[in-house]
Amino acid sequence: MMKLIVGLGNPGIRYETTKHNVGFMVADLVADQLETEFRPSKHGALVAKAGYQGQTIFIAKPLTYMNLSGGAVASLVHWYKISTENIIIVYDDMDLPVGRLRIRGQGSAGGQKGMASIIQALGTESLLRIRIGIGRPPTGWDAPDYVLSPFTDEQWEIMEGILPHAAKAALALTCQGLDQVMNKFNR
Repeated sequence: MMKLIVGLGNPGIRYETTKHNVGFMVADLVADQLETEFRPSKHGALVAKAGYQGQTIFIAKPLTYMNLSGGAVASLVHWYKISTENIIIVYDDMDLPVGRLRIRGQGSAGGQKGMASIIQALGTESLLRIRIGIGRPPTGWDAPDYVLSPFTDEQWEIMEGILPHAAKAALALTCQGLDQVMNKFNR
C-alpha cells in the first residue's frame, strides 16, 4: 500500500526557518527517520520514497509556494494512484498555541490557504492532517508577516520538542488507526 505524507511550506532559504515552514521541517524529520533523501520531481514537489512497515511511503514538499500546494499534491496523488484516505498533510496553524499538536481526520481548511488549495484540488475535506500551533500574531502584526517570520528563541525551544513528536505522529498515521494516533499524540 502507498501512503503520502505532505509537509507544507515555502521553498527557498528565505523561508527555511519561518513559522509557515513547520510542515517542511516535519517532512525533513520523517525523511531522516526513514533514511531517505528528497529529489526533484515532475510534480512541482521535492519527493522522498521509503519502505516502512511493509508499505511504500512518499514524503513530499510542494515547491509551488504554500497557497498553491493543491496542484502539486493532486499531481502526486493522480500519478501514484494514492487514495485520499492514505494522505497525511502537516502544516502550521495560527489558531493553536505555539507547540500544540492537533491530529484530525477531516474538516475545513480553517483559514490555512495551503490546506484550502489541497481541499479544492482533491475535492474532499476528508484528509488526515497534523496541525502544529504557531500561535497568533502579536498586536500590530498582520498574519502574512507573522507566518513568514522566524520563531523567537522562546518559541523555537518549544518547537524543537514538538517537531520530532509530529514526525512520529505522521509515521504512526501510516500504519495505525486515527483514534489510536489522536489519543497518543494530540496534546
